[in-house]
Amino acid sequence: MTRDYELGFILTPEVNEEQTRALVERVEQIATTNGGQVVRVNPWGRRRLSYPIQHHRDGIYVFVDMILTPETVKEIDRTLKVSEEVMRHLIKLRDHQTVVKEREAKANAPAQAEPVVEGEPTEEISAEETGLSADVESDVPVISADEDEFVPPAIEEEAVEA
Repeated sequence: MTRDYELGFILTPEVNEEQTRALVERVEQIATTNGGQVVRVNPWGRRRLSYPIQHHRDGIYVFVDMILTPETVKEIDRTLKVSEEVMRHLIKLRDHQTVVKEREAKANAPAQAEPVVEGEPTEEISAEETGLSADVESDVPVISADEDEFVPPAIEEEAVEA
């Protein structure tokens, strides 16, 4: 019996793209050899962690949607536990109704538009037609370099006396 799962894992920041790709391929290989299917791989890239893990402040985030059997979930979990590159991982069962809606939306989506050929004129849409303001950047507050010095850090680390 197969079910929809989402796998999320955080890799150490020292891992390069090739090592990340190799780990994702290893997870895909485990899933396909055990009768599962990888639906989507969503690499978020390098992000700041909310708290330090193994003395690292950053991590490389990757999310994978899969259709797996429970035995395959155990095998992927075991593989990620022994991998030194993985700082944290979580395999979670996805909500069935959400998955059905995503699949229906994907099936009902219109076919992709034809690619734009270079040199071919394209239609430009004005700001009035879209309903957006012409100066979108003015809505975003901008901090000057002088003001940036006075912004407090997100997390204040306390010194521990020994």
